[in-house]
Amino acid sequence: MARLLIVHHTPSPGMQAMFEQVVAGATTDEIEGVEVVRRPALSATASDVLDADGYLLGTPANLGYTSGALKHFFDTIYYPCLDATSGRPFGYYVHGNEGIEGAQRAITSITTGLGWQQVAEPATVLGTLEKSDLDSCWELGATVAANLMPEVVSGPPS
Repeated sequence: MARLLIVHHTPSPGMQAMFEQVVAGATTDEIEGVEVVRRPALSATASDVLDADGYLLGTPANLGYTSGALKHFFDTIYYPCLDATSGRPFGYYVHGNEGIEGAQRAITSITTGLGWQQVAEPATVLGTLEKSDLDSCWELGATVAANLMPEVVSGPPS
């Protein structure tokens, strides 16, 4: 069974709502053959990353950058996972009140270095969450998980 690892830093009600919708999308009944594992960014390990087939990352934008927790996660896993996880699919979500561009640049830069392949548009929110933002989070979770489904990964039957 494929494994989707959701690494998140969820310090606010808004981030919690986004996280819950990402999980709901990734675990919807239409997704089959994918185990969803959730880890707070400060407790996720290189072993978690190596054991997963794809990734979803969630962070608030703090002072124009990713949360310190997500940065710590990347610092911890970068070299141990560099070669072994290249080519794996990922997506991400970000919420900020004053700007999210720096957080997006950081995630793009680090995941490009890891060789991960972004398979869905990020769910990004600046300011107050709207229902459409939560719908985007659900879609993000479902899309990344669907990319790990056996029939998607192995292609159509011969």
